[in-house]
Amino acid sequence: MTYGPRRGVPSTLRSEILGFALAGAAAYAVDLGLFVWLRGPGGFGPLTAKALSFLAGCTVAYAGNALGTYRARPPAAGRARQYAVFFAFNVAGAVVQLLCLALSHYALGLTTPRADVVSGAGIGMALATALRFWGTRTFVFGRPEPVAPSPGECAR
Repeated sequence: MTYGPRRGVPSTLRSEILGFALAGAAAYAVDLGLFVWLRGPGGFGPLTAKALSFLAGCTVAYAGNALGTYRARPPAAGRARQYAVFFAFNVAGAVVQLLCLALSHYALGLTTPRADVVSGAGIGMALATALRFWGTRTFVFGRPEPVAPSPGECAR
């Protein structure tokens, strides 16, 4: 029995999703670990600790994507600008999570801790991750440059 071509998600997209997820998992670990340390032994207040851990997490996610997932796509306008756009999409993702939590808690009246976790860390995180992936893939790292044939090679 033979099977036709594999249907579903193209392999390039699959590898991008996997790489993005791995970079995100590392960033999440850094964000959480640093936040816990800054709030505890570090002695920082909650907002300062979260701002610093968020910045560190964004930096780890950017490095993971720039050096791993999208390493074949050189920056079109320099790493600093690329990081700024990446950071902006991460902030937008955080806003999405907060909006989901606010909508659920204040507009819909779902005020239990479980409802807050579902809306903020569940639904909000899923929507924010989709936004971050789309923004990272589309605006931060863009499409790879097509490879031009060498002078003696025929274009097909």
